[in-house]
Amino acid sequence: MCFTLVDSRELQKVITHNRNRPGYALAAYLWPLLVLSVLVGLLVWQFWGQGSYGLAAPREITPRGKLSVEESLTIALFRKASPSVVNITTLTVQRDVFTLNLLEIPEGTGSGFVWDNAGHIVTNFHVIQNADVAQVTLSDQSTLKARRIGVAPDKDLAVLQIDVAKSRLRPIPIGSSNNLRVGQKVYAIGNPFGLDQTLTTGVISALGREIESVTRRPIQGVIQTDAAINPGNSGGPLLDSAGRLIGVNTQIFSPSGASVGIGFAIPVDTVNRVVPQLIRYGKIIRPGLGVQVAGDQLTKELGLPGVLIVEVVPGKAAAKAGIRPTRRDFTGQLILGDVIIAMDGKQIDSVNDLYLILERYQIGETVTLTILREGKRHEVKVILEKLG
Repeated sequence: MCFTLVDSRELQKVITHNRNRPGYALAAYLWPLLVLSVLVGLLVWQFWGQGSYGLAAPREITPRGKLSVEESLTIALFRKASPSVVNITTLTVQRDVFTLNLLEIPEGTGSGFVWDNAGHIVTNFHVIQNADVAQVTLSDQSTLKARRIGVAPDKDLAVLQIDVAKSRLRPIPIGSSNNLRVGQKVYAIGNPFGLDQTLTTGVISALGREIESVTRRPIQGVIQTDAAINPGNSGGPLLDSAGRLIGVNTQIFSPSGASVGIGFAIPVDTVNRVVPQLIRYGKIIRPGLGVQVAGDQLTKELGLPGVLIVEVVPGKAAAKAGIRPTRRDFTGQLILGDVIIAMDGKQIDSVNDLYLILERYQIGETVTLTILREGKRHEVKVILEKLG
């Protein structure tokens, strides 16, 4: 590329020549007018043309009016209950293969709620089942490490505890589940998919449902609701319209894993009975008979109704009441023990029936067992004792 130097005198001659050309003066005046016209046109189009087509001008806001009574009540319920709800993050501890350092690996998330001013947090057992460490995030977004206090796998319930000032805790109000009605309005608060607190609403769809716990034992009296319950809602509270706890969200029925309007909650009456035991003993303390029983399949193969007693623990309740175990005589022939067919008039057809009926009683209460002994019915009184 080459450059040519132009003498300044030659450049001046060119300018003078152009000025002397016809129309130069007119063009010098027209160009500013043309530019000014374009600018004015753009301004007119911006403030008049666009507005006429509705492309840029803001619409006038229509006054909303007051919220409905139901909306106002729902908002107030959420504001009051949400400080009681927590997010639970579970971690597993693994050793780094290169540095040999211990690492905390996120396992999952769930929900829970504040039980009392001592920092006890209630959630589902399956939320913390595989965790080495659990962290609790309060409604103020502070996160604290929690320690496991007690678990009840058969009821899918667990209790954690955090160390925090009482002033930062808001225990959830407790209701009752024995007088619930189908169609009653309910509210679920939790952390679905790890999101911050979310409220879903619905109604009680059915009562008295039975679901299976992680131990494959039945949980009875379960509440069914159509309030959306998604992964992460587990362990969160189900509330009535007064903002009281009536259940703990535990499972959904869904082939895809997402909420389809069938969710289940453990009834609060069960929770209120189990949680104090978990806090005090770390497990459920059940009343028992002091016996070992045969499985249902064997009992059916023998053509027997009820539950067959295989062994009686010496010195325990059944032994004191004279209950007979299965045994062999001096010739080696098997002699079947007593068969329990009812307790206080409630029919027993399976081992689960026996367990579920026993759960209704307290340690020290007396029950009347109806048994079959050598084909004859007998009634025996037994004082229930602590198991384990």
